[in-house]
Amino acid sequence: MATFPSGCTIVFGGSGGIGRGVARTFADRGSDIAVVYRTKREPAEEVAEHARAAGRKASVHAADVTDSEQLRSAIDAVIAEHGRIHSVVWAAGPLVNQRYLAETPMEEWRHAFEVEVHGFFAVAQAIIPHMREMGGGSFVTLGSAGHDWWPARDGMSVAVKASNEQLVKGIAKEEGKHKIRANSVLVGVIDAGQLHELTRQGQIDDRWVAATHKLICIKRWGTAEEIGHACVYFASDEGAYTTGQSISVSGGFGV
Repeated sequence: MATFPSGCTIVFGGSGGIGRGVARTFADRGSDIAVVYRTKREPAEEVAEHARAAGRKASVHAADVTDSEQLRSAIDAVIAEHGRIHSVVWAAGPLVNQRYLAETPMEEWRHAFEVEVHGFFAVAQAIIPHMREMGGGSFVTLGSAGHDWWPARDGMSVAVKASNEQLVKGIAKEEGKHKIRANSVLVGVIDAGQLHELTRQGQIDDRWVAATHKLICIKRWGTAEEIGHACVYFASDEGAYTTGQSISVSGGFGV
């Protein structure tokens, strides 16, 4: 079990493939959770039931992170129910179609920034005052292992998440005096969510799998729970002297 302050971890995108595994891991390791979803209520409820079965308090909240009113309402509801948000995990994001930069529609590009970057920034602005008042807190974002080695056709993920890498450092620098920390987990190929959907659509095929296996040291895909373990370290008291950092959970991608 990890050690957490009183209150809950709020997981944005907690109904997604990786987000579900991360939220379950927080509950298994001893944190109450609040799961924020946009449209997938049933998976969010399943995560909450898992947490309750593990003896944790859990709640689910609907919000479109691009809608400031919905976002504020969800955050207020979480604070009302749990008393405190001690950690934020940012796992929200749209499906990342595998396209070359030159062939990426501007509409998709703008939407990705609107959800992942502007959404995270809005969450940070909404929750930082609460964390200051409560004596501290932690932000953990899910970034991309592509920050270490650029994968072709994944630019709409890598470039967008790179903005949040810098926001993490900014939060760490400016809010450390308030005992607020910020870190990121760089995500490799995970056997969940987007990998499954892109495979179903035919954007990922056997040739892609073979080429990607050549780029990783550990010859398998990662699990959502393995991402969750890294997030738990950053968010828990065990990581209390770690801020402004990233760790790549990617099987050694690009080494």
